[in-house]
Amino acid sequence: MMTVEQIATRLADYCRNDEFSLAQQELYADDAVSIEAHATPAFDKETRGKEALKEKDRKFSAMVEEWYGSTVSAPVVAGNTFAFALTMDLKMKGRDRETMTELCVYQVKDGKIISEQFFV
Repeated sequence: MMTVEQIATRLADYCRNDEFSLAQQELYADDAVSIEAHATPAFDKETRGKEALKEKDRKFSAMVEEWYGSTVSAPVVAGNTFAFALTMDLKMKGRDRETMTELCVYQVKDGKIISEQFFV
């Protein structure tokens, strides 16, 4: 079983390579929850379960017209929680190119991510 530090490093690497779906497949618990900074027309405030998270990822990808890359800060680990800053450079369909930055906070239990929460 991976440690929290190993999971944090692995997730950050996946995010740096824009491999969010691979990260979910490998690192997330089946009943993981995702909490957005706020609800939008496209996404509920809270999404539960690995299958629902996969659908959320597919929906977000479908909204992106052009992906220019992302950067991820070094993870900060405290107990069973870790966080990093994620910056995405992209163009959403029907919008101008933009840079989105959010603080991503994760909780781990039994070697799997059980929750993610995003702050903007």
